[in-house]
Amino acid sequence: MSGNCDALALKEDDVKKILACGSHIGTSQVDYQMEQYVFKRRPDGVYVMNMRKMWEKLVFAARAIAAIENPADVFVVSSRPYGQRAILKYAAATGAVAIAGRFTPGTFTNYIQKNFREPRLLVITDPRADHQAVREASYVNIPVIALCNSDTPMRNIDIAIPTNNKSIHAIGLAWWFLAREVLRLRGTISREVPWEVMVDLYFYRDPEEVEKEEQAAAERAQLAAQEAMPAAENWGADINEPAQDWAAESAPPQSTAAPAAAAPATGFDDWSASAPTADWSAAPGGDQWGGDATENWA
Repeated sequence: MSGNCDALALKEDDVKKILACGSHIGTSQVDYQMEQYVFKRRPDGVYVMNMRKMWEKLVFAARAIAAIENPADVFVVSSRPYGQRAILKYAAATGAVAIAGRFTPGTFTNYIQKNFREPRLLVITDPRADHQAVREASYVNIPVIALCNSDTPMRNIDIAIPTNNKSIHAIGLAWWFLAREVLRLRGTISREVPWEVMVDLYFYRDPEEVEKEEQAAAERAQLAAQEAMPAAENWGADINEPAQDWAAESAPPQSTAAPAAAAPATGFDDWSASAPTADWSAAPGGDQWGGDATENWA
């Protein structure tokens, strides 16, 4: 279906991705309408799908999606948790409308309800899980593109993409391939340059594992911040050091040489000179404070 066009042909890198994700691995049962996409059966009873036919149907589905003028007229549905992140990423990349989780009955048929929609094309992850959307699309003649495994029933499916729709990595890779081919057909990205979006972003992630990774990252960031902080001052580090003599530092340094004898200054009393000292024990003279003549106060 690629029309022998080299630009639409399967590349070696894409084959490696398919083999790594196990997109070609089916189940131990096969539907009679899916036999045309089966390559062989392994000794353990598991069917292996033809990767060339897988790629041709994927390109054909991308061409059908790119033919829709308004990207918002394309609806992508996945009620299974494994495909919800993939369809949200696909919708963000291509402009489609994603319905992740439970599909409300009557979305395509009951025009009275608030969530009534009229899409022009419907893309689903698993026809078994999304049977309500497939049934309503058949009532209003909406074409359906589906990811089909080897045992998937093909009732009301217009374009089947044979791939493993039970594996986390296979589902993410199928939606990543579809988004890339749609953008290339629209001319948004070039085929000469690899798409910068990693396929890992389309894989389902367990919320508990994500929470554990976030906690581990927060702990690593906290440890890094503590290591980057400067060392705190240790106020008790100087306790064992010898005490400094502040009086010795404030005293001026004394010279080793003996100072020269200074000449006595003139004009000042020499208190060290010998002077007669008064004998307080001698007999009093002059004014006699305690003399014989005493006044009679009486």
